Amino acid sequence: MPSSPSPRVVLLTGASGGIGWVMTEALLAAGHAVAAVDRDAAALARLAAQHGAAKDRLHPIVADLATAAGCEGAVAEARTRFGAIDAVINNAGIGMSSVRPDAEARAPGIAELTPEIWDGFMAIFVRAPLMLVRAALPDMKRRGFGRIVNNTTSYVTMLRVLPYGAAKAALESMSAVWAKELDGSGITVNVLVPGGPTDTPLIADASGWPRDKMLRPEIMGPPTAWLVSDEAGEFSAGASRRRAGTRGSNRPTPRNGQAAPLAGPSLPPTRCG
Repeated sequence: MPSSPSPRVVLLTGASGGIGWVMTEALLAAGHAVAAVDRDAAALARLAAQHGAAKDRLHPIVADLATAAGCEGAVAEARTRFGAIDAVINNAGIGMSSVRPDAEARAPGIAELTPEIWDGFMAIFVRAPLMLVRAALPDMKRRGFGRIVNNTTSYVTMLRVLPYGAAKAALESMSAVWAKELDGSGITVNVLVPGGPTDTPLIADASGWPRDKMLRPEIMGPPTAWLVSDEAGEFSAGASRRRAGTRGSNRPTPRNGQAAPLAGPSLPPTRCG
């Protein structure tokens, strides 16, 4: 992967997971610096060990983003290490397998979804992205450049299973609103969608999804690097669609299959797939 003409500082959450690991590799290969946030200290250590040659550009941050203190601490540490934050990629997640191993195949009903389960999903998928973006936004506004990327899911999944679907829908709604608010500021807001079940530990074997038919996490690398690039902000409304691994908001962006803007001043809300 070619290096980026303008290296950026990227705060990436869920950095040592299946998709996060691939994102980290793609960002480092493009020449960016990565504040790699995860709650799994051992996995972060393995990530750092694998990328020893880029140790000056990779800074592991152990943080529990389910808490406000964890979010605040992650941003503060990233800023201390690298200075201003140019991009936030909200990739951290919690899967339905955390409710029970077969929750993908046998979706939990209303009676099973306790307030504690609901709050846990909303904390990771909704509150954490809000807190992280809110904290990093002043840096982006001062520079007139910023990239916000939120990893979401398909429309079908949003209507199929709770609380995962509702939390992802809320994140996508926030993305569309932010895109409209920040239009013209040099800060883009996009959602990234794998395009189907992806072979990561987030999905348990009891989910019912055959792993040999799942998407490979590697498909998320190229669109992640592209979304952080200078080029991603150069597409005007109505630009041609691209193929790769995402759905976008205030700029047309790559997707697995197609790209389409979610929202923007001259673009109606749109969905692909």
